Amino acid sequence: MHNRFLLIAALVLAACRGANSVASIPEAPVALPATGAPASHDHTVAANSEPLPVAELALTRRATARYQVFENALTDGYVDINVVLPNMGRHLLKQALLDATFDAEHPELLVYTEEPGGHRSLVAVEYAVPLSLTPTAPEGFTGGADVWFADQTFQLWTLHAWVWRENAAGMFNPTNTKVP
Repeated sequence: MHNRFLLIAALVLAACRGANSVASIPEAPVALPATGAPASHDHTVAANSEPLPVAELALTRRATARYQVFENALTDGYVDINVVLPNMGRHLLKQALLDATFDAEHPELLVYTEEPGGHRSLVAVEYAVPLSLTPTAPEGFTGGADVWFADQTFQLWTLHAWVWRENAAGMFNPTNTKVP
């Protein structure tokens, strides 16, 4: 069971890789290194000029507000998979949500950064869908602003949403330079 969990964690996070500003939503088989982190796997998504899905991002933010308290995420079934990636942070996975369904209010992963003194701050959410469940990018947020990444190596579609930490590279960019 532990190896299966690590495999899923590695698959979800391998597609990924401090300022304290909060993101503003405009109105309207894998081998793990000894550290537990997946092998480095960089990717980029093309930015676009599509308008952000403001109302849906606001729903995401409201739905995940309780997870600003790290322990609330653990209580609700998210598991610290001990994967911390540069310019992303520490990932918590709720395995029960890993399916073919996109639900803006129930992200498969929560992403935290460690602040001075050991406090963990929620910075982003991440959605993940196994490629085996859909050959095309999942229907995510309304419009075309979200850009899913198809990781052929690890067989996952992934999408980050930086709803809790502003990201100069864009709301849906996989990495954020404001996160160490």
